[in-house]
Amino acid sequence: MAIAKEEILDAIANMTVLELSELIKNMEEKFGVSAAAAAIAVAAPAASAAPAAEEQTEFSVVLTSAGDNKVNVIKVVRAVTGLGLKEAKDLVDGAPKVVKEGIAKADAEAIQKQLTEAGAGCEIK
Repeated sequence: MAIAKEEILDAIANMTVLELSELIKNMEEKFGVSAAAAAIAVAAPAASAAPAAEEQTEFSVVLTSAGDNKVNVIKVVRAVTGLGLKEAKDLVDGAPKVVKEGIAKADAEAIQKQLTEAGAGCEIK
């Protein structure tokens, strides 16, 4: 009793909604599975796309270049991050690097202003 997949799909396509609902219930009972799990798996990717449309609340300040006055930039990086002299110098020398991440927009703009005044190139992401 070999039935082709196409025959099964054609038979399902010709069913009414009520007949299809009964078929699903019978399959769930016979095989001990639930069709709801598949519906959840399909709905999950759509749900994860919704937060992307929300307004960004956490920002990162990225140092793009040290500029001409690297010593002043290192001083600002130390003050903003609390890093030691060597760590701050390594961060500035390794630009582009994230100076501070997961902060509010106002804080990010204040840090960007300090770094720009010190002669560094930076951006907010």
